[in-house]
Amino acid sequence: MTVTSPRLVVAPLLFLFLIVSACGGSSRTPAATTAAPAPEMTAGKVTRPITRADVDFMTGMIAHHAQAVLIAGWAPTHEASPAIQRLCERVVVGQRDEIARMQRWLRDQGEPVPPGEATPDMMPGMDHSAHMPGMLTTEQLTQLNHATGSEFDRLFLTFMIQHHQGAITMVQQLIDSPGAAQDNLVFKLASDIHVDQVTEIARMQGMLLELSLDPAGS
Repeated sequence: MTVTSPRLVVAPLLFLFLIVSACGGSSRTPAATTAAPAPEMTAGKVTRPITRADVDFMTGMIAHHAQAVLIAGWAPTHEASPAIQRLCERVVVGQRDEIARMQRWLRDQGEPVPPGEATPDMMPGMDHSAHMPGMLTTEQLTQLNHATGSEFDRLFLTFMIQHHQGAITMVQQLIDSPGAAQDNLVFKLASDIHVDQVTEIARMQGMLLELSLDPAGS
């Protein structure tokens, strides 16, 4: 059955992924049912089915964002350049807002809500490979935390590009899951994350190139 979602305009690539996914798979609920239930009408609104992939994406992305907020918060105390500090401020504000929205969504679904704050000692127990690709390892966190000045700038950009690429992979995994991302908020968040991370990767790659060409920063 083809499920057509009333969506906002998003990046063409992500929109194409959604159309392919929606046309190619059946929806399933967290209870592991395989039939695609018809959308329900609630107070004049269409309520679309939630899948296990939706829940896993929102849960994993909260922890993913929390690590980004953690390391971005180090910029002022690690003598980061003004440009890096401005970038980090945007990361903290934007990703904290998305964390709050994802937590509310999980709470509304009756799902466990993970904390939105992270500390370095929380990271080693997390699944970095399957559900949260791009997460910094314990060694990378330690290396970044011990760096200052231009070395912090270089490591931060390198590691945050890796981190952002992992978030894009998580969006791709969601879109590839049959029936996933049909809920309006899930789709909107995934779309926003994809666009924001792609944009910031390009910006950070440019900043990293400037650092490599600047003799004073080498």
